[in-house]
Amino acid sequence: MRPTNTIRVRLRTILSCGAAASIVAMAAAASAQEAAQAPADQPITDNAVDEVVVSAIRQTMQNSIAVKRDTTAIVDALSANEIGDLPGQSIGEAIMTITGATADRGNYGPTEVSLRGLGSFLSATTFNGREASNGSGDRAVNFGQFPSELFNGIKIYKSQQADLIEGGVAGTIEMETKKPLDYGKRLAQVELKGNYNPYQKRITGSDPWGWRGTASYVDQYELGKLGEVGVSLGVQRNQVDDPAESYVASNTWLACNANVNATGNCTEVTRAQAAAGTPFYLAPNSITFRQLTAKEKRDAIFGTLQWQPNDRWDVNLDVEYSKRNYEEDRHDLGFAETRYALRNVQYDDQHRLLYATGNSTLQSVSTLFQRQEEYIGGGGDFEFRATDRLTLNADISYSQTTRTDLTRSTRLRTDPLDIYGARTAINNQRIPFTYDARSGFAPILTVDSRFNLNDWSLYSDDARLTREEEQKKDRIFATRFDAHYDLDGFISRIDAGARYSRRRYTTYDDLVTIDQASLAVDRAVNLACRTNFPQSDYLGDAPTHSVRSWATFDTLCQFRNYLGAEDPGGSGDTRSVANADVAETVWSGYVMASYKGEAAGMPVRGNFGVRVVDTSVVSKGLRAELDVVNNSDGSIRLVETGAFDETRIKASSFRVLPSVNANFDLTPKTVGRIALYRAMSRPAPSSLAAGRTITLQDGTDFTSIQDAIGEIVASGSPRLKPIMSWNADVALEYYANRDTILATTLYYKQFTGGFIPVTIDEDFVIDGQTVSVPVTQTQNSDDKSHVYGAEFTLSNKFSWLPKPLDGFGGKLSYNYAVTNFKNHDIRLGDVIDPDTGTITDGMIPAAGLNGYSKHVLSAQLYYEHGPLSVQGIYRYRSRYYQDFVGGNAQLRYISGGDAFDFNVQYKLNKKVDIRLQGLNLFNEVKIDSMPVPGSTRNYQYFGQQFFISIRARL
Repeated sequence: MRPTNTIRVRLRTILSCGAAASIVAMAAAASAQEAAQAPADQPITDNAVDEVVVSAIRQTMQNSIAVKRDTTAIVDALSANEIGDLPGQSIGEAIMTITGATADRGNYGPTEVSLRGLGSFLSATTFNGREASNGSGDRAVNFGQFPSELFNGIKIYKSQQADLIEGGVAGTIEMETKKPLDYGKRLAQVELKGNYNPYQKRITGSDPWGWRGTASYVDQYELGKLGEVGVSLGVQRNQVDDPAESYVASNTWLACNANVNATGNCTEVTRAQAAAGTPFYLAPNSITFRQLTAKEKRDAIFGTLQWQPNDRWDVNLDVEYSKRNYEEDRHDLGFAETRYALRNVQYDDQHRLLYATGNSTLQSVSTLFQRQEEYIGGGGDFEFRATDRLTLNADISYSQTTRTDLTRSTRLRTDPLDIYGARTAINNQRIPFTYDARSGFAPILTVDSRFNLNDWSLYSDDARLTREEEQKKDRIFATRFDAHYDLDGFISRIDAGARYSRRRYTTYDDLVTIDQASLAVDRAVNLACRTNFPQSDYLGDAPTHSVRSWATFDTLCQFRNYLGAEDPGGSGDTRSVANADVAETVWSGYVMASYKGEAAGMPVRGNFGVRVVDTSVVSKGLRAELDVVNNSDGSIRLVETGAFDETRIKASSFRVLPSVNANFDLTPKTVGRIALYRAMSRPAPSSLAAGRTITLQDGTDFTSIQDAIGEIVASGSPRLKPIMSWNADVALEYYANRDTILATTLYYKQFTGGFIPVTIDEDFVIDGQTVSVPVTQTQNSDDKSHVYGAEFTLSNKFSWLPKPLDGFGGKLSYNYAVTNFKNHDIRLGDVIDPDTGTITDGMIPAAGLNGYSKHVLSAQLYYEHGPLSVQGIYRYRSRYYQDFVGGNAQLRYISGGDAFDFNVQYKLNKKVDIRLQGLNLFNEVKIDSMPVPGSTRNYQYFGQQFFISIRARL
């Protein structure tokens, strides 16, 4: 169960249901009243509401409704007339107000966006019509790096059409900055925003305040014979602190034999043993309690130059730059061996571990994590009206994200002796502990009362310093050419075009590990680098309080005293089996016809076309070289040489993507839509890595090389094919007036295949011998799967109410989806033999689509009266499965959660306004489970955030 306060939950339920009921009832009344007052054939533009001067929130709602109505495809939009009027601190928060859109959310705000309850990997995102690179290793854009103040419009294409860049099975997100000539007026705007984080007050000696400043400028100039030119520029500096506290278990969970009382690590159960009835429970390798303080500084610059030398040419050049420096000061208490000597085990019918006693080495780990992420993108778009009917368009773009992580960490473990050489009360390296998860989502870990977690002297052994530098670089170069020809008659336009793109994703991992073995040195550093636990009321919002503090140390002090330098530098050798080098080349082309006319006396408009896509992948990876050593008894053993062999894997695919969109004006206020299309979503670049990790069997005497190798696990699967789907959407939309929409869409997606672990024999050269060894990796299955879904939108301005209640308005959106798509756990799920097609049943159920939530709800209620605007936004998302970036990891489930944000704006005059914003007012916790739902792997608290700002427009 999630942590709840009974009164708060009841109030929240009452308010949410009341708000939803009010919106429905009032919208229905509004529609009925306005329908009665206006002739049936009266167009929306003639409605009396148009004569009212509309304010920012209402104008944004009206613009969004108009975009949805006018677009040929099935689209939801968020469109503001003025720069800086989109809601939220980042573009991700703004997107979450659109029907069917939701996002992963943490202490840093929303990042990857999911559409229609489907995972972010099934969505495509474009920035001014172009792909954007990513520092995470997947294809989902990190929306947190884009400030909402510098955008004007967002479109989400729910149905596909041939001229859209391929990749959006769930939908395509288009982010747009305003073109300066289209904007049509001068604007100079400055906003200064203060950030207050109450959670930061728990951190000793810290300041809960942060700030961000944004400035933007738009102008247009007449150049005489050279035509017109427009410029726009936006800059932002953001500097905040984000503390968080969490409980987290390891990424690897194993099935332990419930019939065996282990004296060491628990005995693992195989798929075959589980099928034969061997009882088992699921346990992690380790567990960590973490306290951290995060500091973030982000600079962003966006610039656009638009030049129209005459009425035939339109040239747009744009550039975007973002630099983010992020730092975490972490203090971990680790239970390093949570599968050791487990006894008194209790588990449920889902094999979730509920209770056990065991022994574990404890460790205090001090870490300084620093991340620098740079994004640069831009390009040129050139449009030429060759004739009154023919328009030619060319676009060239480049996007690059470089993320560099530097982690310095020091580990100190328990021992039978303390730092002075005296016997401890436990007199053992491993400390008895109890694991109890019977009372809810937060397991209680209790250590033997004889061990004092806060005694620095007890962390005296196995001192290890690690310095890890990891870099991910994602680069996209793309160019496209389009031609548009206008026609008379039912076929009103023909569009055709071609596109080329090359994406290269590379990573390196430079890990340096330094072990210390001198008790005297350990004692001196231990005494010199002790710190008081840096937080008060640790996990005070959690339902359990078994661990409240522990002995902590200063990371950089430990590096200085052990090594004589805060940064010892890298190894100089960045080769690693974890590295990736993936090159993806795409050629695509399309033809699309737009039509407008009548069918059976009914106005109809739409488009139909086809897009063809050819994708090729070349993936390079490394594997460690092994030598065969002959023993005197004739057996052999394997040893690593320290050298590496390169693995190079090629793959390709060719896909044809037809699409049809039809829109029927059933009445002057009612639109019906039908969309049929085929769509594709490619695997994440990091999932295509070719590295291979070779694990050797314990022991030194084997009869063959195959026997000496325990397993080979792939760091990725270059042969993964795109997820393909056939799709059908049917929508009905009612536009009572410019402020009101009632819309529903039913959709169906049929997928070809899920993801399933597979063992593929690969050849390895070991000591001159070619050996074929099975490698566990992920591939597409031949299963058929589907998604059924429905989404609803209701938006209304309550202008029909008496004053001052006519200032109220609201929007309610809901998405429901059901799928039978299957993702199998790579260790514990089904596995297939690719040669025979035989499937060995797994030990745990499969997950659904990555990011899939059955329920997604968003509700907005606002009030505007004179200079005052108040807006509340409530969001809910049910539980979903989330893959680890890079793939080939075990199943992870994110628990459902809700959040409430608010925004208050007061206009001092026409040029100056002040705002107050609050995020995560419910103080929700983020919980994830592994490898089955309810088996808690992580829970994290990060608190509320408040912002107060002043904005001036000149």
